[in-house]
Amino acid sequence: MSEQPTYSGRRTGVRVVVAGDRGTGKSSLIVALATESFADNLPPVIPPTILPADLYLDHIPVTVVDTSSSMESSIKRNEELKRADAVMLTYACDQPMTLTRISSYWLPELHRLEVKVPVILVGCKLDLRDEHDPISMEQVMTPIMQQFREIETCIECSAATFLQVPEAFFYAQKAVLHPTLPLFDQETQSLQPRCVSALRRIFTLCDHDMDGALNDLELNEFQVKCFNAPLQPEEIVGVQRVVQEKLPEGVNENGLTLDGFLFLHALFIEKGRLETTWAVMRKFGYEDDLKLRDDFLTVPFNVAPDQSVELTTEAVEFLRGIFRLHDTDNDGAVRPTELDILFATAPESPWSEFPYQDAAERTALGDLTLNGFLSEWALMTLIDPKKTVANLIYIGYRGDPASALHLTRRRKADRKKQKTERNVFNCFVFGPKSAGKSAIINSFIDRPFSKSDTTKTGERYAVNVVDEVGGNKKTLVLREIPEDEVKKNLSEKNSLAACDVAVFVYDSSDEHSWKRSKELLAEVARKGDESEDYLVPCLLIAAKDDLDPYPMAVRDSLGISQELGIEAPIRVSMKQSNLNNVFGRIVSAAEHPHLSIPETETRKNRKKYRQLFNRSLTFVSVGAAAAVVGLAAYRAYAARRSSSS
Repeated sequence: MSEQPTYSGRRTGVRVVVAGDRGTGKSSLIVALATESFADNLPPVIPPTILPADLYLDHIPVTVVDTSSSMESSIKRNEELKRADAVMLTYACDQPMTLTRISSYWLPELHRLEVKVPVILVGCKLDLRDEHDPISMEQVMTPIMQQFREIETCIECSAATFLQVPEAFFYAQKAVLHPTLPLFDQETQSLQPRCVSALRRIFTLCDHDMDGALNDLELNEFQVKCFNAPLQPEEIVGVQRVVQEKLPEGVNENGLTLDGFLFLHALFIEKGRLETTWAVMRKFGYEDDLKLRDDFLTVPFNVAPDQSVELTTEAVEFLRGIFRLHDTDNDGAVRPTELDILFATAPESPWSEFPYQDAAERTALGDLTLNGFLSEWALMTLIDPKKTVANLIYIGYRGDPASALHLTRRRKADRKKQKTERNVFNCFVFGPKSAGKSAIINSFIDRPFSKSDTTKTGERYAVNVVDEVGGNKKTLVLREIPEDEVKKNLSEKNSLAACDVAVFVYDSSDEHSWKRSKELLAEVARKGDESEDYLVPCLLIAAKDDLDPYPMAVRDSLGISQELGIEAPIRVSMKQSNLNNVFGRIVSAAEHPHLSIPETETRKNRKKYRQLFNRSLTFVSVGAAAAVVGLAAYRAYAARRSSSS
């Protein structure tokens, strides 16, 4: 790992924008680099300058953009700053006020413009600084760099004497191609969490015998893969000696441990050799944000709106194995700490935020069961297949991504065939506020009933495995659609294309709740009238069955169900734990995609029209057939007469 690697990322150029107070030497600095000479009487702003690709070792051309500090030019300057890959902020070494303005104006201005790129502070006119006024760069710059973490480095130079001019632009280019911030936290002087996760994954991939250390052969293979050059035996000994002197646990009898591997990279970074660690990262597919590149995460098919993506049996078995590996006490659940270890080679846990957080079944202690673990993966695959591919790779899946994912048949085709082969069903849950939706969803993931559930609002997901008669298992995803978002949701063209079944929850004791739920059912049914692509099986759920029912709701709901040709309302009470097999019945409705679809007047009229049209075709066909038979008989008769005569 001692080679000096060149840039191996995907950038084809670097755009550096130079800004700072008037008279700080911006234009002179740029001209000095381009011409290797000092020029007087320059225009206020010089045109963009393209530096040749062979000027620096990485062979990436740099475009340097000069800017004016005048108020009249602020719009153009701000546009250029927003397009920058890196910003050089200049101050004049002989004008202390211009340095003060860096922290009082220019850096806050970059924050205001939301310019989130590396910043290089460049002191110009070093040759004009008063020799009798010595200044400590470290003493002056440390407070500024601590306040503004985007500052990569500080350097002072002189365009007149050409002192450190090339170095200033080298640091700007390096800050873009080999940035410090994603890898290293200057404040804590430690590797960033994402950097540790990426290096942990790389170490695991290279530790072929899985003994927790890189032996000489594994270390050499790693070196060749990343730098195209093997390590000599004495070099391997040298690397291990350096690690062991500083970190005894970094080397054991088997070779370089993970701690030692991480220590080496921290050492490279501290010594300014970020390009070494970045060469390793990019060889293993990482972008600047330390997530895998898109070309590593290809989903091998295009997904139509009414199709979904599921995990294959091969991927599920891999995940079962990973779960068992991290369930160290074999209690059928992984603790939060065990889950953190499981995803220690990923940039972060994929389930730490909406919609995955709290979406699956957990034990009373907050541990994730195997069903919950596989359910979270099923939900992620349904919503974001690319994210599933990424996290499978992060945790060690080495197969072809195509072998991990399965594309389902289109829902329209399922309806025609009157069956589906899906294993994961997406159920939209509609209903007015306080109808009992949250209580039903919580019961689905084994959360106890609570009166506070009725006050929750906002979209949420819940996912779990539903056991069927005969031993089959299906995964059901419940997606709660907030009442005030229904109109917006249904206005989108393909809003129902992803829905396998829609349920409408109402408080059976409340008149308004029933009427509003009936309206929501009508809105969804009308969406189906627009196109057969949006036809969805529908179920009514009468919640809070432990309360005295609203009499009109009972009669009306039965009448509506009969009129629309859907199942009678499923009566449930979360308080009394009376679920009435509601989740099994939802799965059953999804498994029969041609049934439980509301028969609206529009659909009935279409059916009548089709029946009349088909009868007409039958009549025409029969008539045509009779005509053909008659014509054939006449020809036979005519032929017999002519032969007899």
